[in-house]
Amino acid sequence: MDGRLLLIIIDGVPYENWRRLFGNLEGWVASGEARVWKMRSVLPSTSASCYASIHTGVTPQVHGVTGNDTIFRVAEPDIFSAVAAAGGCSGAVAHSFWSSFFQRHPFDPVRDVEYDEAAGPIHHGRFHTMTGYGHDNQMTPCDADLFATLTMLCERHRIGYGMLHTCTLDSMGHRFGHDAIQMDKACFLLDAQLAPFIARWRAAGYEVIVTADHGQSARGHHGGAGEDQRDFALYYFGSAAGPEPDRLLDQLSLAPTILTRLAVPVPASMTARPFLT
Repeated sequence: MDGRLLLIIIDGVPYENWRRLFGNLEGWVASGEARVWKMRSVLPSTSASCYASIHTGVTPQVHGVTGNDTIFRVAEPDIFSAVAAAGGCSGAVAHSFWSSFFQRHPFDPVRDVEYDEAAGPIHHGRFHTMTGYGHDNQMTPCDADLFATLTMLCERHRIGYGMLHTCTLDSMGHRFGHDAIQMDKACFLLDAQLAPFIARWRAAGYEVIVTADHGQSARGHHGGAGEDQRDFALYYFGSAAGPEPDRLLDQLSLAPTILTRLAVPVPASMTARPFLT
């Protein structure tokens, strides 16, 4: 393994909201320090289904995670297992579904909320469950705390691949819809909290990808085939060559792209072509 990369997944943000509300990210695009593309999710555009596809590079119809109630240890090769096989070190700060999919299932909130395990596939995990989540209580951790936790893993354990996932904006969208002043303010705040960490990660030598798992409609829905539910932005900070700005990226290409940037062999099951070289 040769390379260092962080994948930051901001759950449930439609493409238009990325481009109009994330001023720091767009500022880096304007200055040439970042590039941005539109990416389209798999179907169903449901959170758990997208999580599994992001890391395996195969569709829900193959890996079998067809909704948020079908949680199990995924059988297909994934980014974490490929990094571990190549001798790399990985970390994750995310919803517990990620640990269930790629480490072990069922998730034990005492055993698995925090672990450091030499065998991997996830070597350093910090997870949360959002138990009790609903319309009246989002049960989401502070995004700034999550960004700080990932940074701690980078600096304490020198992880080569790190993944962070936060549900704040997805939860806000389900409650208010995306055409709402509450969403404007929430996107503004997350963008402001994320920005100094991007600068710190870049200074530490990481390539950084900031993106979503799926979009969301103005009424706060996703799971279906509408472009508002499937399309989101992908921002890339790094030196790799990429496609033309107007190319629509396939979510299935994210896993082989990340492994290619890390110089880790890509499993044969990940058949989509990498978009960064």
